[in-house]
Amino acid sequence: AAVREGRTVYDNLTKVISFILPVNGGEAISLVVALLIGLTLPIAPTQILWVNMLGSVVLAITLAFEPPEPQVMKRPPRNPSQPILSSFLIWRIVFVSLIFAAGIFGQFELALLMGRDVEIARTMAVNTLIAMEVFYLFSMRYGYGTSVTWRGVVGTKPVLISLALITIAQLLFIYAPFMQNIFDSRALKITDLLLVFATGVAVLLVIEVEKQMRFALKRQQEG
Repeated sequence: AAVREGRTVYDNLTKVISFILPVNGGEAISLVVALLIGLTLPIAPTQILWVNMLGSVVLAITLAFEPPEPQVMKRPPRNPSQPILSSFLIWRIVFVSLIFAAGIFGQFELALLMGRDVEIARTMAVNTLIAMEVFYLFSMRYGYGTSVTWRGVVGTKPVLISLALITIAQLLFIYAPFMQNIFDSRALKITDLLLVFATGVAVLLVIEVEKQMRFALKRQQEG
């Protein structure tokens, strides 16, 4: 029981790290690139504060309450000298950070190409970031197996509670006048929300494909 609990705690700690760092990395890359090449910032400073309070806190906390993964006791022992920031974790942070930066920039520029003003484009970029975080969270819940299962989709009680809170908060961010005044957000159309949702799904699929390729490579090396 102690070994099972220890492995679960270690797994959840690495999940929290590999969730928070890419989210912040994606934000940083998008802002730095915009500043370096003279583009309009895809997310305003106050909106970054909103995303960090909402995503990095509410969503990351749920990973700390994840139950043990299936087959957790069938894995070989971990090398105690192995650093928590392993080569795989560094790769995952860089890989997902680039995906998040592409999603933020892509949605922002797409909105501008569709003739939307900067405020609407930024609102779409913020919601895209939140959507990517939510779908990335579902992928991160299973580090040793696929997340595209009924169990993975349903989620645990903490995940469902955090998802409900974030949904309500984002609806207020988009449509509540007082939130629009604070964060300079704008109301979005249903088609805008569908684009945001589709981007989140695409992130989940890309990460799941990467995960399956990693599993196949590992099996090949062991075989």
